[in-house]
Amino acid sequence: MKERLRPTDGVRPKKKLGQHFLTDERIAEKIADTLSLEGYRHVIEIGPGTGVLTKFLIQKPIELEAIDLDDESITYLQTKFIETHKPKNLSIRKADFLKLNLHEIFKGKPLAITGNFPYNISTQIVFKMLEHRDRVVEFTGMFQREVAERICEKPGSKAYGILSVLVQAYYEATYAFTVHPEVFNPPPKVQSGVIILRRKENNEVSCSEATLRHVVKSAFNQRRKTLRNSLKGLDISPGLKEDTIFDLRPEQLSVAAFIDLSTRIEHGAL
Repeated sequence: MKERLRPTDGVRPKKKLGQHFLTDERIAEKIADTLSLEGYRHVIEIGPGTGVLTKFLIQKPIELEAIDLDDESITYLQTKFIETHKPKNLSIRKADFLKLNLHEIFKGKPLAITGNFPYNISTQIVFKMLEHRDRVVEFTGMFQREVAERICEKPGSKAYGILSVLVQAYYEATYAFTVHPEVFNPPPKVQSGVIILRRKENNEVSCSEATLRHVVKSAFNQRRKTLRNSLKGLDISPGLKEDTIFDLRPEQLSVAAFIDLSTRIEHGAL
């Protein structure tokens, strides 16, 4: 039976790092089990903290690189895992994931990313993952619930936006489950949500990533306006401007429609 852990001596949650340590092993095990292990055997864990998720990850047939910026966490993890249990499939690295060169890790092999992500940089983590989608087969983990729902949202709602389109252009997105504040130390003021992103088999789009991102951001930065108004600053051919798609607001367009529109804009098509 999994136990509810007490706050760990010697590792203090730090507000500046956005740390909220998970204290419920049952939830940690559920997050570890979101990994399918299909097409990869190498995993990066971001922000292992006190190792509650790490404990379950190292039980899987993977090579795990746990990355944290907190000196106290690194020292604790080294003592708890490396010195005590000596797992052969775990490496611990002190680093800022956002500044890390992912090409240095696992020698270019396919990988997955997971973790209880610091909420203050979670969106930046997602964008970095997208930059390395050629290697990142799967991405799972915990976000602030609002962000998790936004990533997985479908067209037609207020939550559907930039993150929804850019992530779902390349990944199948699933909202897995909700996590309540009382299972963290300290408890956050919001609920959390766990998501699963699995890279699409056909994850190439017909336009450049730069064009897609520019079109999507321009559209949603003025989401109350129709595309005719929000995209008027883009170089769009006169014939294309007559398309009725420009009478729609951005939340009315599917991911496929955004890709098609971005392709037509990029190539000056009617």
